[in-house]
Amino acid sequence: MIRISKLAASIQPSATIAAGTKARQLRAAGVKVFDFSLGEPDFDTPKHIIEAAEKAALGGQTHYTPTAGTAEVKAAIVRWYKKVHGYEFGPENVIVSNGAKHSLHNALAATCGPGDEVIIPAPYWVSYSDLVSMTGATPVLVNTTPESGFKMSVAQLKAALTKNTRMLMINSPCNPTGTVYTRAELEALVDVMLTTEACILSDEIYEQLTYGDAKPTCVAMLRPGLKDRTITVSGASKSYAMTGWRMGWAIAPAAAVKAMDTIQSQETSCPSSVSQAALIAALDGPQECVSEMRTEFAARRELTLGLLRGIPGLKIPNPEGAFYAYFDVSSYFGKTFGDKKVTDSMTFCGVLLEQAHVNLVPGFAFGTEGFARMSFATNRATIEAGLAKLKEWLATGK
Repeated sequence: MIRISKLAASIQPSATIAAGTKARQLRAAGVKVFDFSLGEPDFDTPKHIIEAAEKAALGGQTHYTPTAGTAEVKAAIVRWYKKVHGYEFGPENVIVSNGAKHSLHNALAATCGPGDEVIIPAPYWVSYSDLVSMTGATPVLVNTTPESGFKMSVAQLKAALTKNTRMLMINSPCNPTGTVYTRAELEALVDVMLTTEACILSDEIYEQLTYGDAKPTCVAMLRPGLKDRTITVSGASKSYAMTGWRMGWAIAPAAAVKAMDTIQSQETSCPSSVSQAALIAALDGPQECVSEMRTEFAARRELTLGLLRGIPGLKIPNPEGAFYAYFDVSSYFGKTFGDKKVTDSMTFCGVLLEQAHVNLVPGFAFGTEGFARMSFATNRATIEAGLAKLKEWLATGK
């Protein structure tokens, strides 16, 4: 008998991936499922990016690369940040990994360990707390509310700080809420962090997907010297519809990048050679594809919010970025649908999928009970039909 480790037993499987798996199982059985669980653009990767990968593969770029990525892909990242944010750094400050999730893991593994505490505003992306726990550090969750725009205040941050605080994790635009902190709000938070010895991990994966007056902020650029205390994580999955290419990166002080490089050398040897060629084309190539996808996501956002706000009992804060609606479903707790009673977000989403074949992710997975997350990164017809089914199903509750 193979004994399972304490680490494996203590970690929960990704709730979003689990929800997507359930939907696929139902579809395989011939059931029509309205799947709003995965944070994955439904667009194909732009043609010029695919062509760059094909050219690289046919040209023999199918071998190991340097552990932290090729000189060419690092140079492309350096150019992009200088052009977009005015953020200047060298190739020694960049490591390319197998997706932004891998970058987050590397960053945490390189900087945190037993006895350390990592502050995470909640709601948070499902993997944050488990990735912290895997290092032996302790996630310190700071609960935010819809009334605050799901934003952590300076007072909350100060209250969460201890002598063991090692890091603050911040995510703007945020998954699952779509919250976008203003520049002034982030400045106030980093000013608190600069009074400590702790560092900041800024997950900026959705930075190119903001709507209306909301603007993304590169946290490392907020104050002089802050880049020496900040690890910036991003990737190509969301903005360039490249989820399967697995291209993420981290920007950090050279010593931290070297530590992440060492860890990555023992985990994956290097990121995909062909995907790195694709990433160069994404960052250096025409950006109209990003604008077109953002415009369509904005339209889907308006459609989604309009339909959800037409359903009695739901409370929907306004998402300013990413492609999620995170809404309060707690008014339906205690009701029975068919022969199933809904008591929390887990049973709400489970019964909804079973009976109406609409797939949402329960809020408990994001650190806040009473909510459900819907991804609107799917076509408008699916949004309309799926939310009609949701409204119809909710009306059956007794």
